[in-house]
Amino acid sequence: MKIQESAENYLETILILQRRQGSVRAIDIVSELSFSKPSVSVAMKNLRLNGYIEIDPQGHITLTASGRAIAETIYERHTLLADWLQALGVNPKVAAEDACRIEHAISAESFEAIKRHATRGQTAG
Repeated sequence: MKIQESAENYLETILILQRRQGSVRAIDIVSELSFSKPSVSVAMKNLRLNGYIEIDPQGHITLTASGRAIAETIYERHTLLADWLQALGVNPKVAAEDACRIEHAISAESFEAIKRHATRGQTAG
């Protein structure tokens, strides 16, 4: 299922924040992305209604199985692409920005091909 790039970014951010600090609230997302509280609030409502996140009565946000699957896919793409671009000599800031754009547009087939190429030789032991 294809979702909007902005929704993918929110899900990826929730995953990153959960890994970094355990629990996530909307204010953490506001701080991380430098977005307005109303914008994040609307996005969280939409993600909840679409079944990608759950929000408990205290405001803690957790990813559902489908939300986590999307977040992990986007995060893997971002990490691998940014690292690969840096290995090719791209400035780290530019590599991260480009990876952020590419991660949403690239097909699964192309990403898997890049992944195979980029990790070739890293698993030999």
